[in-house]
Amino acid sequence: MLAQMRETLVKVRVGLEDLRIGISSTRVRLAEERQKLETVRRRKELARGIGDEETVSVAERFEAQHAERVAVLERKLAVQEEELALVESEADEMNAEFKAAHAGVAPPGGTASADAVRDAAARAEVEEALGGRDSVGDELDALRRSEERATREARADAMLSELKRRMGR
Repeated sequence: MLAQMRETLVKVRVGLEDLRIGISSTRVRLAEERQKLETVRRRKELARGIGDEETVSVAERFEAQHAERVAVLERKLAVQEEELALVESEADEMNAEFKAAHAGVAPPGGTASADAVRDAAARAEVEEALGGRDSVGDELDALRRSEERATREARADAMLSELKRRMGR
């Protein structure tokens, strides 16, 4: 039983590190999106200042996409941080139970079978957290596809405008 508890603790610690890496990655992506949003806003204002309404329109579309991405990433980061706090709390509890079991002392507030059930539940939660995609990830994928489509459309519009200009229209 101690070996199983030790194995579970190792898996939880690995899971914690993966969660921390995920949080770090999300923070980086959020910072990048905020920077992109600021850039688009600055460009929109510059275009507005010279009276280029077509560029303002395109910038507003990109501004909305980046703002939505920022909002999604902020929600994702909050959820990841809550999940990390939860798993850290469970890991601390499991570690205390392991130390008590290793010392031959009954764990506080439960029996060995209750501990095994709790360990199995914690293991399942960690595996689910590490293996499953969440709806926030799906939202980000949809937003990424939307941005790519908008970029292609803007590029096509620019090419068409350039072609019209060359043809004298």
